[in-house]
Amino acid sequence: MKTLGLFLSLTTISCAQAVVPAADPPPSPTPASASSPASASSEVSFQFERVGLSVPKFKIVVHEDGTGTYQAQVAAVSGGGAASGLQSTTVNPPVNRPISISPPTTETIFKTAQSLDHFNIECASKAKNIADTGKKTLSYKGADGQGSCLYNYSENKSVAQLTEMFQAIAFTMDEGRKLEFMHRFDRLGLYSEIDVFNHEIEEKRALELGNIAPALRSIVADEALMQRVRERAAKLLAQAEEPPK
Repeated sequence: MKTLGLFLSLTTISCAQAVVPAADPPPSPTPASASSPASASSEVSFQFERVGLSVPKFKIVVHEDGTGTYQAQVAAVSGGGAASGLQSTTVNPPVNRPISISPPTTETIFKTAQSLDHFNIECASKAKNIADTGKKTLSYKGADGQGSCLYNYSENKSVAQLTEMFQAIAFTMDEGRKLEFMHRFDRLGLYSEIDVFNHEIEEKRALELGNIAPALRSIVADEALMQRVRERAAKLLAQAEEPPK
């Protein structure tokens, strides 16, 4: 009887445990990609197009953290005449490079975009007979809105400021490409090229030198180059590497 009683007790306990509902599994963490749109990074972009220039088309994208990209199309270059009397043409590959924009410049870009209602405005001047300075597009994309405006010339001072800023960044990027090319194929022309570049920097027509620091550093380290070329490049490198103010 004792054995039978013990068996019944154990059976009762087992049955009671079996009917206890299992605890719900902990909720799985929400993936980062499913987070609120407010966490998405905003970006400002500037596109430029004008036929006949050495760089007829480029686009700069800047994110809130200062990272971005520079994409450009470089015009084809005609070479010397061949034996048949025809000219050979060198097609340059498209440029696609990451860029890093300093905090002060990034702040100016985004504050200006916000003050212009994310470019949901009329950018283009209504004046007639304006010279063609290239088709330009300013765009904004972010959780707080989006917009863009197209113009050749704008009388809006904030639009003009952003235009000059983006063109100065593009000028620096293209100058870096030129310096890399001349370092390899036209070393004698480096001195005058760096001299011209230095003038453009002084006139604020070239910005964000840090993006071409590798090209400058390579010139400075090349002991086969003339000393005065390396000294000029070293001064520009010092500017490129100094902390943003």
